[in-house]
Amino acid sequence: MRDLDWNDLQAFLAVVRAGRLTAAAQAMRVDHSTLSRRITGLEAALKTRLFERRPAGYVPTAAGERLVAEAEAVESIVIGMRAKLTDQVLGLAGSVRIGTPEGFGTYFLTPQMIHFCARHRELQVELVANPRTVSLSKREADIGIMMARPEEGRLHATRLTDYEMGLYASRHYLAQHAPIASRADIRQHAFIGYIDDLLPTAAHGYVAELDKALNPQMRMSNIITQLVAATNGGGLCMLPCFMAGTSADLVRLLPEEIAITRSYWLVIHSDVRELARVRAVIDFIAETVAEQRRLFLPSGSA
Repeated sequence: MRDLDWNDLQAFLAVVRAGRLTAAAQAMRVDHSTLSRRITGLEAALKTRLFERRPAGYVPTAAGERLVAEAEAVESIVIGMRAKLTDQVLGLAGSVRIGTPEGFGTYFLTPQMIHFCARHRELQVELVANPRTVSLSKREADIGIMMARPEEGRLHATRLTDYEMGLYASRHYLAQHAPIASRADIRQHAFIGYIDDLLPTAAHGYVAELDKALNPQMRMSNIITQLVAATNGGGLCMLPCFMAGTSADLVRLLPEEIAITRSYWLVIHSDVRELARVRAVIDFIAETVAEQRRLFLPSGSA
């Protein structure tokens, strides 16, 4: 049997995770024909077909599905070996990629990381602020800020903070419309929310939690767009207090009656958990969030 090559297993995992040869080749920064040869070579070495080649992409066969766990185990060993060796040489040098929800990443984490980077010039920080949750198992990031604790994968998760959401509207909108004295008054006003079939996670379904009868007139795919719509007088909107509370144009409505709590989780893949540069970043994030707890929980609730 042809000797197994780690590069072939790496190519296999890339195709499994991307689903398409071209996307996997881009992720690995190789030519798609090179990637195709590696997959063919791995299938020849194992004497089995690993993928069904379909117009929509590459779909693992039963044998391919069985190989995923074994290939990921090898991947973890290789990453662990590299981490231990490079950590001794690089220390706090190198790059760390953080995947985060766009609101937390844009309104809180980015300003904080500017201070961190000023103190650690040798480190490169990559911030992926995206409505969808990054996959640490697919190596999309080293650190993930998530709204739910992951249930699967070789991941280490700790609760970063709870955060409060309140009902907001702009001063201009409130001046032009009927007053809101009770929760029942909300139904008489324009509302801003998510597009139902584009909810980033189930935790984002807070409009229905507030009032199932609400039917938002304006629907957006991310929280930053919703905040802009609310600030410009588009209607009422449920927003994180750490975002909306910094705007002089927004007023929180019925704070004693309306408050929804969500959580952020700090998640790290076990393979990189002990890297010095990763530890430095996660310690900084955890300490900074703890120091500014009132920003996330203005009512003091946990």
